[in-house]
Amino acid sequence: MEWIDGGVTSPKGFRASAVRAGLKKEGLDLVVLECHSGAASAGLFTSNAVKAAPVLVSIRNLKKSRGRTRAVVVNSGNANACNGSGGLEDAYEVASKCAQSLGTSVWKVLLASTGVIGRPLPLAKVLAGLELAIPKLDSSRAASKGAAQAIMTTDRVPKEAAVRVTHRNEFFVIGGMAKGVGMIHPNLATMLCFLTTDARIEPGLLARALREAADQSFNMISVDRDTSTNDTLLAMASGLSSSPPIRPKGQAFRLFRDALAQVCVSLAKQMVRDGEGATKLFEVEVSGARSLSDARLCARSIAGSNLVKSAVFGCDPNWGRILAAAGYSGAKIDQDAVKVALETPDGKSMEWVTGGQQIAEERNEVARKFLAEESFKIKLDLGLGRFRATAWGCDLTYDYVKVNSQYTT
Repeated sequence: MEWIDGGVTSPKGFRASAVRAGLKKEGLDLVVLECHSGAASAGLFTSNAVKAAPVLVSIRNLKKSRGRTRAVVVNSGNANACNGSGGLEDAYEVASKCAQSLGTSVWKVLLASTGVIGRPLPLAKVLAGLELAIPKLDSSRAASKGAAQAIMTTDRVPKEAAVRVTHRNEFFVIGGMAKGVGMIHPNLATMLCFLTTDARIEPGLLARALREAADQSFNMISVDRDTSTNDTLLAMASGLSSSPPIRPKGQAFRLFRDALAQVCVSLAKQMVRDGEGATKLFEVEVSGARSLSDARLCARSIAGSNLVKSAVFGCDPNWGRILAAAGYSGAKIDQDAVKVALETPDGKSMEWVTGGQQIAEERNEVARKFLAEESFKIKLDLGLGRFRATAWGCDLTYDYVKVNSQYTT
């Protein structure tokens, strides 16, 4: 696997276009992502019981098309959520307009939206934006960059990733883009993420790989313990690579699954690093758990703890908050067996807690220096088994409150 400079237009068969439709105060805000040959597709969506209209339409259309789609329309600046039957009608109209312009079935158009909840979608602006965007569909690197910028809301930077995977002297490519820096918590997040590949894979197997990738990435990050109405994770495969077809068993699927997971982890970490008001990214590595479920529960609990995140922001060596978050996670814990250590990206490390107790008071001053780093790792050994998992979080800052106290104004 080789990382390359790219995004959603890197795999063969994909084109994108981003335009300004006037949904945000400034900048690009409408994207069409299209696969002319048609794509095997799979999706994961918010676990929130309150689901936005584009989520409901995409769930329906994936089922109706049996995982064979043509395009995705994405808008930022308006969530089209909590708008009743009118919101659904507007979403259907957007899908219908796109399908008509591309000469395809309405079932083959998926939708995603992000922005303020409860405001009617400016339908006329979206439809006018589609008329601008579709003739400009392009497979260039610039088109990919424009798309990544257009889906942003409170994001400070666009988020893209791409890899080339070689198999039997041939290769396939996986590209992706994502947005989301607030309302981020396991079971997706307040995120939109779009993954493309030219691998030859069927919808059911793509869905399997997507679920496994999400469990290792987007379901292991936390910014603020909120989950949105619009969370959408879509994967599309054009099948245009010259590499062999991917089957359920064998090396090709393992390569594809692992590469897809790595792209998702990259995008997930970019989201957390860019979290609303965030200044630090920290990783939580839990080992010694009795089960994978326990390891993930524990890692997510620590990464999502507002008290841990606040301590990280203030460089406060309050290790008790880490143990407390592990204790209420639901994972099996023996506090007398727990060890805690800190580690920096350049390999510096320090043991902090052993047997559930602080090793020495003076180590807290050393811990402050670790917590002051822009990125670092919290390592928790539960001492009960062989399973491990990793989660990612960011600090909780004054600016997070400022951003979210003024979100609609």
